[in-house]
Amino acid sequence: MNSNDNSNNVEVMLGNPKQALIKMSIPLIVSLLITSFYNLIDAAWVSGLGADALAGVGFFTPIFMILVGFGNGLGSGAAFAISKYLGEENKQKADNASIHSILIDIVISIVITALLLIFLNPILEVMGAGQTIGYATDYGLIIISGSILVILSNALYGIFRGEGDTTRPMYAMIASAILNMILDPIFIYTLNLGVEGAAVATLISALFVILILIYWFYVKRDTYLKPNLSNFNFKRGISIDIVKVGLPASIQLLNNAFFAAVFSALLAFVGSTDSVAVYSTGWRIVIIGTTPILAIGTALISVIAANYGARNFKNIQIAHRYAMKVSLVLGIIVMILTNVFAGQIASIFASSGSSVRIAGELTAFLAWIVIYYPTMAAGVPSTYVFQGIGKGITAMFQTIIRETGFTIFFAYLLAVVLGYGVWGAWMGIVLGEVVSNNLTMLWADWEIKKLF
Repeated sequence: MNSNDNSNNVEVMLGNPKQALIKMSIPLIVSLLITSFYNLIDAAWVSGLGADALAGVGFFTPIFMILVGFGNGLGSGAAFAISKYLGEENKQKADNASIHSILIDIVISIVITALLLIFLNPILEVMGAGQTIGYATDYGLIIISGSILVILSNALYGIFRGEGDTTRPMYAMIASAILNMILDPIFIYTLNLGVEGAAVATLISALFVILILIYWFYVKRDTYLKPNLSNFNFKRGISIDIVKVGLPASIQLLNNAFFAAVFSALLAFVGSTDSVAVYSTGWRIVIIGTTPILAIGTALISVIAANYGARNFKNIQIAHRYAMKVSLVLGIIVMILTNVFAGQIASIFASSGSSVRIAGELTAFLAWIVIYYPTMAAGVPSTYVFQGIGKGITAMFQTIIRETGFTIFFAYLLAVVLGYGVWGAWMGIVLGEVVSNNLTMLWADWEIKKLF
């Protein structure tokens, strides 16, 4: 792919937003599914070290997701700023924004690394790591030391998305996932490094991605954008554009970790630790199932930002409505498939040893939770509309209200107040999502009409 193809990507975003959305979504769906399986692969290899090792890595997982969240969030900020400037037909400013985003990523990575190294142990103690804290710190200290690799690799994808190219990041991610699968058993078992080996394998895979992306940017030099230091001219406005979408998008993902902690506590109160195991396992399957809708939303940011820069508001409306239609079809298909095959899916994750006893409850969870999938088609693209027009704080507020506000409120109401127990907590998620997704859609529609 040469830089002419990527200038063509920009023309497609401005000229045919529907085609651009599909073209960008398919590689993103593949990329996000790979990221979801990444965690499962690590867990599968580490499980051979015993339950405590697996639990220790599990306790660090929310912190790891914070690093990925900052990378993805900063990537969204870069994609917004770059697509907007390309829509304004200001290539020089877009080049400047691409090098701005890399420098911002490096600074934020250093700050986050320092903070997490200082507070890792207290965080793990608060989370209740207990006897597994040794494994959690062994794994965590290595990952945190290399957190710049995790954040930067995810953030660099945003530069490619900004110019409408989601295919090359997909290739880099596939290569990285394959490398991680190969290195995990070598470092964990052959070199006898245990959980530390799993951490080293993850960082080498992240470094590999960065080297591939750097090769395209600086050796092959066939990208449309040129994030070279020679193109850098510090502009406060560019930094604000990246950060005003990037930081709220990162905090949105922090909110997911907060929700998981609160919801797990609620389940432990109305049910048992088995209910928490059902939720944590079931939620991994939910994340994989809802990936296509999230990918369409992520692609929508660049399409909307480019048309926002070009002041082509009709295309923003077309892209938003088309994203909702495609997401609705996907949501219904995934809902039906998950419901029909809930038992078989559950048996994959609850087939051996003590986990067999949660198979029945996991099947029921999967069969019920999918009810809200089609309504995500309204809510997710609508939240990303706000990121695409630079209203990152509004998008963050909507996500927090949806994921934590409505869902925790309804879960508590049904599970505790009305006494429906664990089933009530699940249905609280469904009800909270259904209500808030539809409200978000109406809000986005109103916001787009205001642009006209």
